[in-house]
Amino acid sequence: MSWLIALFNHDSVPHTLLIISLVVAIGLVLGRVSLAGIQLGIAGVLFSGLLFGHFQLTINTEVMHFLREFGLVLFVYAIGLQVGPSFVSSFFRYGLRLNGMAAAIVILGALITVLISSVGDIPVPVAVGLFSGATTNTPSLAAAQQVLSGIADIDSETLKMPGLGYAVAYPFGIAGIILAMLLNKRLFKVDIVDEAKRFADKQQEDAHVPIWKDLRVENPNLNGLTLSQIPFFEGMKVVMTRILHNGAVDVAGQESRLAIGDTIRLVGEREPLEQLKILIGPESDIDLKQIATNLQSERLVVTNKAAIGQTIGNLCMLYGVTISRIHRPDVEFSPGSSVHVQFGDELHVVGNADALSSIEKALGNSLEELAHPQIMPIFIGISLGVLLGSIPLYLPGIPSAVKLGMAGGPLLVAIMLSRVGNWGTMTWHLPKSSNIILKDIGIVLFLACVGLHSGDQFVETLVKGDGFYWMACAALITLLPLLIIAAVGRIVYKLNFLTLCGLLAGSMTDPPALAFANNLGPGAAVSMAYATVYPLVMILRIIAAQLIILLAN
Repeated sequence: MSWLIALFNHDSVPHTLLIISLVVAIGLVLGRVSLAGIQLGIAGVLFSGLLFGHFQLTINTEVMHFLREFGLVLFVYAIGLQVGPSFVSSFFRYGLRLNGMAAAIVILGALITVLISSVGDIPVPVAVGLFSGATTNTPSLAAAQQVLSGIADIDSETLKMPGLGYAVAYPFGIAGIILAMLLNKRLFKVDIVDEAKRFADKQQEDAHVPIWKDLRVENPNLNGLTLSQIPFFEGMKVVMTRILHNGAVDVAGQESRLAIGDTIRLVGEREPLEQLKILIGPESDIDLKQIATNLQSERLVVTNKAAIGQTIGNLCMLYGVTISRIHRPDVEFSPGSSVHVQFGDELHVVGNADALSSIEKALGNSLEELAHPQIMPIFIGISLGVLLGSIPLYLPGIPSAVKLGMAGGPLLVAIMLSRVGNWGTMTWHLPKSSNIILKDIGIVLFLACVGLHSGDQFVETLVKGDGFYWMACAALITLLPLLIIAAVGRIVYKLNFLTLCGLLAGSMTDPPALAFANNLGPGAAVSMAYATVYPLVMILRIIAAQLIILLAN
């Protein structure tokens, strides 16, 4: 049995792997335990880590720090890839309101921290640690410690205070955010399934999903013209897929010539289609798809690297087909001829059997290739994210530079890369199953290391010091801003509950709360709201922590 004792007590590679694996496994089991209908979910890994840390079953400090940061980077990078394709449209629809509410949560938390420090007789270094821990924001703790170390005549014991306050406040910081979500769910009697359906319906409505109409050509000014000769057609984001001429249905293209009495099928958004009814002619009683023809339609997926970057117009001309719709993650649209296809695009193609067979070979249409993750782009993206997160940003009135850090940098890079889609033949697409694995591995590594690091101080501070008092103060910093703004969001702005949960998690830059909220219901509502507010909140929290110290000295 000596080998087993040595495995648990002596620092080694097997020891590190064993401790991390046990913390994660036990934490996930703990997260499934339900008390009064409440489960910790993936946050159970944090409390498992605290337990191991308390009994000194920990790992090498440098290795722990690396695993924590690496796990955080994996998690936020996967989140960025998930929400990136729909991030920009979501930001312009909801971003200003959500960011305003998130900023209000940060400001309220900072004001409560200052009030507690002055009225509750808590040293400012401890208070700023409580602020960072109660809002689960590690970069703000690092920024505060950097400012403290720059103050003249500061002693070593004072420098430890922010970390101690952080360790005491952090566990309830995570639990408090989850508690705020559950309290709002119960208070407003939320039906998660209904909320998810409402969000999906709203997203589909806002996304302007393409529809089709069959129009009869009656405008004499169009007689004899091809599509390329009609000036208003290209800019309307509408595609003509079929044309009925002299009793025969054929595939339509840019050089298809219109004649009075022809019936054409147009695919696009409702508003431009209604405008084209005025310019071309009324809806036809004929359904072109019901007429016997050799035309077929198929959905083909772009997986061939040689096809990436080609334009819709070029593909249609080369293969004699019409591409009426493109489906990308969370968005479907009718493409213009100049739109470039990306890896993973699902194209709705109309043509005869031979043409469809030819373009299928050109596009790839391989589900196996689609499901196979490309490793190199992941690490290139992470490298770019680390570089961005390490750039010092000098803001007016702030004595030291602020940084986006290992969380903000990779998140922003992943959002941008997923929007770009590909660089040449290099694609940033990550299959859904791979994204989930990357995200979950990242968050459990992060939580396990945070728990292991704080476990020894946590119990000692609670039992021997002012730990319970500090924890109560931290609970106020966590809960009051969340409950106030959540009530405003739900009552005044009628926010979808899942969007509200993403806002709450994002306002606290809290990956465990995001993971918990993602498990509440299907869809991307939580992650989209989180990513929308995260960058601004990260900067505000770093600045707020530094200001609390600077204004007190």
